[in-house]
Amino acid sequence: MIKMGDVVSGVITNIVNYGIFVKVDNYDGLVHISQISNNYIKDINNYFKIGDNLKLKVLNVDEEKKQLSLSYKDFNKMRGVQGEIPTFGTGFKTLHDKMPDFIAAQYENAEK
Repeated sequence: MIKMGDVVSGVITNIVNYGIFVKVDNYDGLVHISQISNNYIKDINNYFKIGDNLKLKVLNVDEEKKQLSLSYKDFNKMRGVQGEIPTFGTGFKTLHDKMPDFIAAQYENAEK
């Protein structure tokens, strides 16, 4: 009988954009994408393939349905994309930023 906190070994049976389905003994398990890595994972298929054997930690057990909620990141370190989200400038200046140039231009035009 599998219980929360156990470390289990499972075989990947399906890969979807939100996670990995794994067969562990007579249980069906899901490793949600949030439980794969602390870093951003753009495409799970770049890291796993059907038939891979994984070492996983059990987060939750539903004995009635024979389903498991599993974590890969609690047991394995995986490199994803890590870094800050870039900020982009639009080239737009606020009125506050433009005001000194506007006033200077008005004085130049008044002197002519």
